[in-house]
Amino acid sequence: MGGLSRVFVSRRLPGPALGRLEAEIWPEAGAAPRETLLARARECEGLLTMLTDRVDAELIAAAPALRAISNYAVGVDNVDLEAATARGIPVGHTPDVLTETTADITLALMLGIARRLVEGDRAVRAGEWRAWEPEFLLGRDLHGSTVGIVGMGRIGRAVARRAEGFGCTVLATRALPLGELLERSDFVTLHVPLTPDTRGLIGDAALARMKPTAYLVNTARGPLVDQEALARALRFGRIAGAALDVFDPEPLPPDHPLLEAPNLLVLPHVGSATIATREAMAEMAVDNLLAGLAGERVPHCANPEVYGPTRRAP
Repeated sequence: MGGLSRVFVSRRLPGPALGRLEAEIWPEAGAAPRETLLARARECEGLLTMLTDRVDAELIAAAPALRAISNYAVGVDNVDLEAATARGIPVGHTPDVLTETTADITLALMLGIARRLVEGDRAVRAGEWRAWEPEFLLGRDLHGSTVGIVGMGRIGRAVARRAEGFGCTVLATRALPLGELLERSDFVTLHVPLTPDTRGLIGDAALARMKPTAYLVNTARGPLVDQEALARALRFGRIAGAALDVFDPEPLPPDHPLLEAPNLLVLPHVGSATIATREAMAEMAVDNLLAGLAGERVPHCANPEVYGPTRRAP
């Protein structure tokens, strides 16, 4: 990178990709505190951030030398794209690379909640499995069921392919109104980006339209779901269960009321957490940052309008 050494990376990343940067890397476990991120941004030409870092207008305004942002995620709802674009700062992200891995875990969550896998594991460890019983830990089938996919982007389409392999009927919001999809589906899985229009998409009204035998799965963004409404629906048996990899807030405190709800399977936002995928994300994030710092077009740019008619692309 030569003289372009003022780069801050807000978390260590798996694999060797960060070796290509001359950067300060936040050394501690967990996210860099907000005040640390602001302080480093004031001195930086490049930022490599996580989806849990708030890269808002305040931070961007506080960073006069900032020329490139690379977000280690496919989503960029944590970045103020409008503020970045106004400054002419390209924002990189990591699409495609985590599609198949996230789709895999979506199916795992469907099977896990419907076949009560965590309950079965607990029963064995607690000595509650005393004999084979015809009615012990009965669950529901994924094969032959109807899977409703809310959002048919890359990940939604990958989930659809897997569900079809299980012999499922696949419904999608691109072909059906959301309400009809909710009413007909045995599994409802969310794959839309977080926007002002999708925040709280699944609340009391949406949950009331689901079958009492249906399951909700979310591997997209936590705020898509009204967690208080979901807790009520689970407590009163309005749906059969829910399996979540994302929450609002993250991390979810262990005393959060949602965790008291029955028939709930939770994971700590590990949808893309395989060695191959996370290392590939790191390589892509570094590629994006290096391109932005070199004045080249960022290969995976979330705000391509930064290269629009009023700003000639390199």
